[in-house]
Amino acid sequence: MSATAAHWTVVPARDFARHAARWQRLHAAGAASPLLAADFVQALLDVFGTGRELLAWHGDDTDAMTIVAPGRRGVWNTFQPAQAPVGLWLQADTRPADGLLAGLLQALPGPALMVGLTQCDPVLMARPGGARSFDYIRTARITVQGSFDDYWLARGKNLRSNLKKQRNRLRQDGIATRLEIVRSPDDMAAAVADYGKLETSGWKATEGTAVDAANDQGRFYRTMLEALARRGAASVYRYWFDGPAGPHLAAMDLCVEGGGCIVILKTAYDEALGPQLSPALLMREEATRGLFDEGRFERIEFYGRVMEWHTRWTDEIRTMYHLNGYRWPLLGRLHALAARKKGDSARVSAAPPAPAAAAPGS
Repeated sequence: MSATAAHWTVVPARDFARHAARWQRLHAAGAASPLLAADFVQALLDVFGTGRELLAWHGDDTDAMTIVAPGRRGVWNTFQPAQAPVGLWLQADTRPADGLLAGLLQALPGPALMVGLTQCDPVLMARPGGARSFDYIRTARITVQGSFDDYWLARGKNLRSNLKKQRNRLRQDGIATRLEIVRSPDDMAAAVADYGKLETSGWKATEGTAVDAANDQGRFYRTMLEALARRGAASVYRYWFDGPAGPHLAAMDLCVEGGGCIVILKTAYDEALGPQLSPALLMREEATRGLFDEGRFERIEFYGRVMEWHTRWTDEIRTMYHLNGYRWPLLGRLHALAARKKGDSARVSAAPPAPAAAAPGS
């Protein structure tokens, strides 16, 4: 299937590999979040795609691209597996995307009445005014500027004091901390397996949401990290407690890099270490110091819903949003009116609810 309408071209997303070079060129020309790199997108489609997704691009010069999936009758949404922190919409600049949606609806198989762009980041795409955009979640970032010592002194006294006490306690017990950073694609399979062992030993295992080397989540993270690592755009942080009994894996981060930022996709820690230790926060302190000292990145992105611990690390918080487009303006007004009558405007969006996030240690 191929269709063109209002300068949009639509093809099956199962053919993404054939068009990945087009996607990557646009990615390089725009805001360039590593979460929208072609390798990241291909892994999402390979593991979580159903075969019903469509790839679309706008204009002969390709100034916008997206992957959409069918929802309820007449509704399309950006393809949004839980493992994708931002919606799969890519464009050459950061202008609002609402002006492009009417043409996209004409190009999609019909009757296409509404398209929802989910989990939009205002840093990547400015939020338009009006009643068609809806709050999603608040998310946090750290701007890497100046020295780590200045950044750390600006953090709360309780945080600094608490982590210092934990380090003193570890030293008294004869335990040294060690931060290991893995970047080789050959090491990613073992890293994801180690990460899965941490998650499956904690609360996520009881809810069935833990990463495991043998499940789809584990397959996605391995495939994606290996692909990104081959071009130097992935890293895994392992945090070790080295003591009399030998090395003990205490915490891990799975990260992707690019566009001036590092994104911390997933964090896990050994919950058996007890409430008196926060291994993920100890790791975060050392990793953040290293990122400030290296100066390779301008930003550290957390994504996910802001938790209390985020506010101890940064006051840079922004609101992500969903954006709806309608085939006819009247349909949008009626949709918004119906939602207001229900007293729950968030339900206007076709997006799924925000995933729960866990604090990395006490």
